[in-house]
Amino acid sequence: MASEYLKWKYRDVKPDEPPPPLTGWPKVKNWLYYNKVLIIVVVACVAAVGSILWTILSRTDPDYIFAYVGKNALPTDTADALEAGLASLGEDVNGDGRVVVELRSYVTGSGPTSYEMAAATSVTLMADLSTGESIFFIMEDPEEFERQYQVLMDSDGAMPADDDFGWNGRALKWSDCPVLASLELGGYTQDYIEMTVDGDSQELLSDFYIGRRGFFDTKRDKNREANDEFWANITRGGVYS
Repeated sequence: MASEYLKWKYRDVKPDEPPPPLTGWPKVKNWLYYNKVLIIVVVACVAAVGSILWTILSRTDPDYIFAYVGKNALPTDTADALEAGLASLGEDVNGDGRVVVELRSYVTGSGPTSYEMAAATSVTLMADLSTGESIFFIMEDPEEFERQYQVLMDSDGAMPADDDFGWNGRALKWSDCPVLASLELGGYTQDYIEMTVDGDSQELLSDFYIGRRGFFDTKRDKNREANDEFWANITRGGVYS
């Protein structure tokens, strides 16, 4: 009886019709709403890949690599001026149409945390030396540098004996090299915790030393001829310590 009643009650009710299919912008909007997580993931992946490709494609291989080793980092102004000044003395070794010098910094630190910093620096510097990347070195303490690493070549281009840890004849004082001492490096501004220090870049470098990396296997120096010429140019007139 109840079923007949319900049939009579809803005799004029029409069944629900399916909604019309979405088209145009409403369809796009609906798809975006239900796939927003997927879109975010895809965009993030594309951005990451693009960033990596941009870094690889825009990176310029240096013609010469210098390494600075000292207790305190060089001021940014000095480091930038050094790269530009040294580049003006070189040539386009890799044939990319410009001369580029890369200056790497290995800071040993000073004060209470110097031991920890020196240990960390030694690890990264050893990695550099093992791959033979840095060829020229600007050092605050050439005696300590050579005692630890024994990689500087003698003034005649030879490598020292295994038991020779001295540095005489393997490093030149910056101020004793007329070509280097005459570079226009300008001034620098260095911010410390409670003060700002201004100075002259050449004056800052005047007590540092410069040396060249040597190899027992000369084939590891991939640009030996170009490096020979560059070293002769920047140290012309210099006197070994």
